[in-house]
Amino acid sequence: MGYGNGDRRFERRILSSSDSNVFKFIFTKQDLAVEAVLYRYKSFAARTVICCSTQCGCPVGCSFCGTGRGFVRNLSGAEIVDQVLQVMETVEAECPADRIGKFQIMFMSMGEPFLNYRNLHDAIIRLHEIYPTAQLLVSTSAPAAISGGGGPFSSFCELSQLIPIIGIQFSVHESTDEARRRLIPTPTCSLAEIARLGETWAAHTSRKPFYNYCVHAGNSGDGDVDRLVALFDPAIWETTLSVICEKNETVKASQERQLALIEGFSRRLVARGASVRVFNPAGQDDIGGGCGQLWFFQKWLREHGRKDGGGAR
Repeated sequence: MGYGNGDRRFERRILSSSDSNVFKFIFTKQDLAVEAVLYRYKSFAARTVICCSTQCGCPVGCSFCGTGRGFVRNLSGAEIVDQVLQVMETVEAECPADRIGKFQIMFMSMGEPFLNYRNLHDAIIRLHEIYPTAQLLVSTSAPAAISGGGGPFSSFCELSQLIPIIGIQFSVHESTDEARRRLIPTPTCSLAEIARLGETWAAHTSRKPFYNYCVHAGNSGDGDVDRLVALFDPAIWETTLSVICEKNETVKASQERQLALIEGFSRRLVARGASVRVFNPAGQDDIGGGCGQLWFFQKWLREHGRKDGGGAR
């Protein structure tokens, strides 16, 4: 499949944040533009996180996301891998991959991984060959098509058994299906179906899945805590609470508006037995690296006359 280190699929630009531990990579070629983000926690040797794209644009259309419904096409397996190889050139200038204490490759920058599963599957296998110590973490909105037997989720469970450092996170964001449909207008699994998918994956792998919940004033009551704990058994699930950036809002504004709310909500979940981590996207504001803040892609769509993203190819 031509995954050689010298066989580049993209031209790249690197944008540095005022926070010297966060970098955005912009990858372009004639027909597409994609973004990836690199995080350094204290040092690359201590912890390195890469968030890469699986699609150019995204057909899911989450209301808060700048990628919106601007879908151009799926990325090939080689294009997914090439993002990581090029980002790792920056990392390995400071620290070889095999000396990174905690190394995570996350498929969560742009696109819905399970709507490009065949190429994602190939990329995961190849990246595990190249970086055998890297955790390979897939973040999904759980499109409705994955819930049936014999489909991509069944294949993913099998792959997760073969590669013991694959993980999965479901983008839940709300505690009711009605509220979630307002965020995600395209068909997805129900919250109960997501809970069953996570339980199935946990049974296959003996590992805990994650669900991601973006806390705001309208979904942070005691009833929301009750529903989440009932849906996502703390004995099976891990919880991530995140700052959600509206597509026309800065990360700084989101942080100031939400972090105190998130901390209070976290305490109530922990009191009910949940294992919770809070993701704080500090340092991303000046490069647009927060969830939904893919401003370079939005600019690229306008410049290429593809405001509505064109059709799938």
